[in-house]
Amino acid sequence: MSEISQLIATLKRELKQQGKTYRDVAEALDLSEPSVKRLFATEQFTLDRLVEICGLLGLTLAELAQEAGQGHQRLRTLSPAQERELVSDLRLLLVAVCALNHWTMAEMLQAYRLTEAECVQQLLRLDRLELITLLPGNRIRLNVARDFDWLPGGPIRSYFREQGMPEFIDSAFGQPGDALDFVHGMLTESARAKLQGELRQLRARFAQLHEESLAAPLPQRRGTGLLLALREWEPMGFAGLRR
Repeated sequence: MSEISQLIATLKRELKQQGKTYRDVAEALDLSEPSVKRLFATEQFTLDRLVEICGLLGLTLAELAQEAGQGHQRLRTLSPAQERELVSDLRLLLVAVCALNHWTMAEMLQAYRLTEAECVQQLLRLDRLELITLLPGNRIRLNVARDFDWLPGGPIRSYFREQGMPEFIDSAFGQPGDALDFVHGMLTESARAKLQGELRQLRARFAQLHEESLAAPLPQRRGTGLLLALREWEPMGFAGLRR
């Protein structure tokens, strides 16, 4: 990928993360939306245009270039020690989850009982953990890759399995948009492998819809949990009757 392509890809990612659209860019540049789409498609940006769009995003051109250059260095996982630090402090974990969901600091302060000083303190800790970079004006730049995930069997997954999952399951699932289904059957190894592939596709689709939703204002987005589970299983009562 050429340097200009890296810059444009970074611009697109920043626009999505900040919930801004080509229409917002068009208004900022005093251009039509089709003209802006052509600019991004052809990558024919002048330096002045790049600076103007950076201004819309609250970035300097130097910050954009730095962000583009660090694209290949993004975190895919944290270390066990880093995850342990996150779960050791509820407020730190809260701010981390908000940041990973592209909340601004102002949105965190509006939604939760955090003071500005507390929020900045937690963001600085996340910066030291290299999960984010805290920019001037308390802007947040994520340092995670698109396929970032928590460690299998690590402290974060253990925390949510022990504390989050019981709370999640303890519901009638009767609200509009809720869904809870459970099926049981006997499958061959081939059938199980096919089902596992479809579950991976569903998880990828969930991630895609999450990214698409970032363009909407925060009040229009709702925290949504999707539990995917597949394993060989027999009720304990049945197993107790086996010969």
